[in-house]
Amino acid sequence: MPDPMPRLSPDALAAHPPPAGVALPRYDRARLSPAIVHLGLGAFFRAHGALLTEDVLNARGGDWGIVGVSLQRPDQRDRLGPQGGLYTALERGPGGARARVVGNLLGVHVAPEDPAGVVALLAAPETRIVSLTVTEKGYCHDPATGRLREDHPDIRHDLASPDAPRTAVGFLAAALRRRRDAGLRPFTVLCCDNLPDNGALLAGLVRAFAARVDPGLADWVAEAVPFPSTMVDRIVPATVEDDRAEVQAATGLRDEAPVVHEPFRQWVIEDRFEGGDRPAWELAGAQLTADVRPFEHMKLRLLNGAHSALAYLGTLAGHRTIVEAVGDPALAAYLARLWAEVRPMVPPPPGQGLEAYTDELLARFGNPAIRHLTAQIAMDGSQKLPQRLLSTVRERLAAGLPIPALALAVAAWARHAEGLDETGAPIELRDPLAPAIRAALASGGDAKARLGALLGLEAIFGTDLPAHAGFRAAVAGAYERLLASGARAAAAG
Repeated sequence: MPDPMPRLSPDALAAHPPPAGVALPRYDRARLSPAIVHLGLGAFFRAHGALLTEDVLNARGGDWGIVGVSLQRPDQRDRLGPQGGLYTALERGPGGARARVVGNLLGVHVAPEDPAGVVALLAAPETRIVSLTVTEKGYCHDPATGRLREDHPDIRHDLASPDAPRTAVGFLAAALRRRRDAGLRPFTVLCCDNLPDNGALLAGLVRAFAARVDPGLADWVAEAVPFPSTMVDRIVPATVEDDRAEVQAATGLRDEAPVVHEPFRQWVIEDRFEGGDRPAWELAGAQLTADVRPFEHMKLRLLNGAHSALAYLGTLAGHRTIVEAVGDPALAAYLARLWAEVRPMVPPPPGQGLEAYTDELLARFGNPAIRHLTAQIAMDGSQKLPQRLLSTVRERLAAGLPIPALALAVAAWARHAEGLDETGAPIELRDPLAPAIRAALASGGDAKARLGALLGLEAIFGTDLPAHAGFRAAVAGAYERLLASGARAAAAG
């Protein structure tokens, strides 16, 4: 029996136009070419970079089509392929929701099924920008040092089989080698993940990998390939079945790949592209600048650091979403103290007041229309803590300043890693260093010993923090308060 609700596709969109309130592409999709290849086609990029590109196309047309590459699973390809690349973006604010259909996605490749095809796609002359959102762990680096982990199993594979890579770094190196050998100009590599100096970091990782395969390639990458840094900001919760139902009600079409996002968005981009060739993202509100670092530090430390702290404390206290956590008076009071510790260590970007910024963050976190799961934010903590919390910890310790709120966030991570919330319900440890974390917990005896073993993980805390008596004492005190009185009481101060 045929499905009574047609599925979103170019033909369905023509035959069953959505209501007038649903925005549609206003440009000629036939003119698009695969100019941007995006590695790691998840919900965030489709609700952020792809939407700004869509706005540019709507404003002035052009050929800036996007081809996605999934580095692990076929899910996105299987959902988006039958829809001809179309999907719905649902903006949810306190005043209601707005839906739009996005048309700039041309297709999705699944790297494990055809790594050689992905290398060829990246190396094709039509590809002018390769952008990435592969999450912090996708760079196969040591978060504490920023260096390539040559002992990572996938990096070892790529060094042994450089023409059939698995990792983002391996794919970039293989494609750039092919471009160089063909006498083609390089593409611009645009990292959009939450990493400090993300462009420079990724450039160093690609050069380190290339030096092991072809030292001449490492030199060419250093001389010729632009790696602009970026700062991205928009809250994009994981899509759930209720979201699909809301999109269907709004558009009259069934969409298996919608994304949901808040109204706020920010994209700060270092304006350094090969031949100056890029979409006019400034028409969509992106900030093009010579120095991204002040914006990046502000966001990583004040937004992402607060998100991680709320995720760990909120999960322990039984809160499943950020809006629940920030609505808890004890956690809201803690958040104010955390920001008071962090703000003095953050150089404000030009024209930006940091107290106004955190006031806006509080309103965004409290948006009741966005259901951002604490479990989603808490995952991969070993990759997130160094830049979100520990950089500020180091700076405050060096200045002789106390760290009570930051120490509580680190202690909450440790309690979270132990795998039970305060009701005794299990917490799943989803982290690339999960085996090392479990081994550290197993090596300890009592709670104090377990905490000491966790703080001794060099890949997270380096060698300096475990040796700092003030750091260990502050985290141990916060950890004891968590054990004795629970997350809410510890957060209340």
